[in-house]
Amino acid sequence: MSDYAPEVIALAQRLKCDAEAGGYRLNSDQDLTLSLVAGLLKNEQRYGYPMCPCRLAFGTREQDLDLICPCDYRDADLLEFGQCYCGLYLSKAVRDGLAQPGLVPERRPQEYVLHGFVPVARELAGKTIETLLPVWRCRVCGYLCAREQPPEVCPVCKARKDRFERFEFSGS
Repeated sequence: MSDYAPEVIALAQRLKCDAEAGGYRLNSDQDLTLSLVAGLLKNEQRYGYPMCPCRLAFGTREQDLDLICPCDYRDADLLEFGQCYCGLYLSKAVRDGLAQPGLVPERRPQEYVLHGFVPVARELAGKTIETLLPVWRCRVCGYLCAREQPPEVCPVCKARKDRFERFEFSGS
């Protein structure tokens, strides 16, 4: 642990606090976690944002938004495989030793990787709305998020996943 710069250790501690406050867990393997955090810091210096250190970046924030840590695929990875793609975040069962993590495949759509954004256009009140993913709404506080599945815990009110509903755009 002493091989890492103080800013890496400080960021790792901040990420751990933020993760736990949101109902998430960081990997308990300190060396792995600190090396991933060091990669996040290096990418933040390189690109201006904390790009996942385990993936290739386009180098523009707009094209890399889905891979800025925590990435858009984290919750789906935790639910299905017990860890995120890079292994920074673990499910409670994996962290507590009750389950083994699975091998996490790349979830980023290949057409996005190869050709950039492939938005879905919807018409709403005379305006075109573009989304890449389904939108979920927290029934408790109204928080909206666009992803394949709702988050395990609402980042605003801490309501559990079962309190989310699919949000449909409708014109009026």
